[in-house]
Amino acid sequence: MSESTDSPNDFIRQMVAADVAAGKHGGQVQTRFPPEPNGYLQIGHAKAICLNFEIAREFGGKCNLRFDDTNPEKESDEFVRAIQEDIKWLGYDWAKLCFASDYFEQLFEWALQLIESGDAYVDELGADAMREYRGTLTEPGKNSPYRDRPVEESADLFKRMRAGEFEDGKMVLRAKIDMAHPNMNMRDPVMYRIKRMHHHKLGDEWCIYPSYDFTHGQSDAIEGVTHSLCSLEFEDHRPLYDWFIEKLGIFPSKQTEFARLNLTYTVVSKRKLRALVEGGYVEAWNDPRMPTLSGMRRRGYPAAAIRNFCRTVGITKTPSTSDIALLEHAVRDELNRTADRRMAVMDPLEIELTNWPEDKVLEVEGNNNPGDESAGSRKIPFAKRIFIEQEDFREEANRKFFRLKKDGEVRLRHAYIIKCDEVIKDAEGKITKLLCSVDMDTLNKNPEGRKVKGVIQWVSADHALKAPVRLFDRLFSVEKPEADKEREFLEFVNPESSSETTALCEPCLAEIQPGETCQFERIGYFCADSKLSKAGQPVFNRTVSLRDSWAKKDKAS
Repeated sequence: MSESTDSPNDFIRQMVAADVAAGKHGGQVQTRFPPEPNGYLQIGHAKAICLNFEIAREFGGKCNLRFDDTNPEKESDEFVRAIQEDIKWLGYDWAKLCFASDYFEQLFEWALQLIESGDAYVDELGADAMREYRGTLTEPGKNSPYRDRPVEESADLFKRMRAGEFEDGKMVLRAKIDMAHPNMNMRDPVMYRIKRMHHHKLGDEWCIYPSYDFTHGQSDAIEGVTHSLCSLEFEDHRPLYDWFIEKLGIFPSKQTEFARLNLTYTVVSKRKLRALVEGGYVEAWNDPRMPTLSGMRRRGYPAAAIRNFCRTVGITKTPSTSDIALLEHAVRDELNRTADRRMAVMDPLEIELTNWPEDKVLEVEGNNNPGDESAGSRKIPFAKRIFIEQEDFREEANRKFFRLKKDGEVRLRHAYIIKCDEVIKDAEGKITKLLCSVDMDTLNKNPEGRKVKGVIQWVSADHALKAPVRLFDRLFSVEKPEADKEREFLEFVNPESSSETTALCEPCLAEIQPGETCQFERIGYFCADSKLSKAGQPVFNRTVSLRDSWAKKDKAS
């Protein structure tokens, strides 16, 4: 399946199309992708990225990248750079690079405007008291004793908060809405808090920081965002989003929510991904087992496969969890079309070709991709000693075994038909070597009358490249690691999610570039690790097997 060029027709696209047709905002479309720079992007973000950038492209509009950098505690330039790299790798570019911190001065002025209009006040309740006053889902909250303090006093205190006169947590700025509102987000939410922390972009310029809810809608308004597309957990925040815009009388951006992307055997919460990193359960944010885009890229997932997967999952209002096998299918489908084929042996069994001259080395030719003639071909050395996979030989086998057996024949991929004449064993009866003969008339052809069904991969023993291979399994051992409310999700980390072996490879794989993916024929797809590989010394990550082995495991269990 090639990458789809047809635009989906989901409820968001239908809404945007209707707005454009009605001439709303002059028929212009402006979207944005607003990540927090406090971690790496994960597969759920890919869905939001594809939606925002493709909506803009389909309707002739623009999409900004805006970092929501209002909480400096865990934000850093490392995450800012990583997020930009991931978006570009995924295939998108932004019309404008923005930071919420670019708007701090304007946000401060708007906060003063709300104080002066009687719609905000400085509160001195402590955190515990504020929670108590807030009420519950079934009981209304209570007004703070500071709620009706004079406008002039709140304005003065707010300016002094900015000037750094008060200690952290001493007071906050709150919107004055309704402490009995059924939506908890509308019960006088916090707009600003005092937090003396070094900001990744502004340094120590500010000691008060706006909340997400006060920043988001106003940032959209400043940028003229016509369609603010958010995941479903922000649906209850939309009334507050609209309230701020209405009270300030600014550009009326429209927030619309869609269901986030969840995967089986995976967690996508940034907090939980951080726990995996900081707890040493994985190497880093870009560990190839992680659902981060950088981890998937390092593992060898093509960007086109992730885009196709996001299109397949689609945009809905209903929360759901997608099977990770669907993502792996998209990866296989893309790599089957695009990845070069190479031969490698993971569990070698030596073969000596008894009728092949001792010093003769023949270069046979193998096509790089049978489905793509333009991919060309490469030369493969063929000599007296070769390795095949242990599982491709049985001393005794029935007629349904089409690989090599005693007194049987098999074709070596891109080379000759060989026959097993003798089996060599050690003192314990273990097979150590096969003595085989080559039919010299069968190089890449099958003479009339010959019936040889089996084709196996091989490598020349004297020319093989020895390469480390890292094999990855599901990061979690259960389908829904967050479902058990009595147990921490970390308890379900799969202890066998990573292992290492060695492959004997075609010598041309010494030239593979870090980050490049190929198919080890009959084994799977493998990527030269972008961090560990050196010139002439690749370290391979298994991207995905040729078939879904987990489907067999689930069926068996």
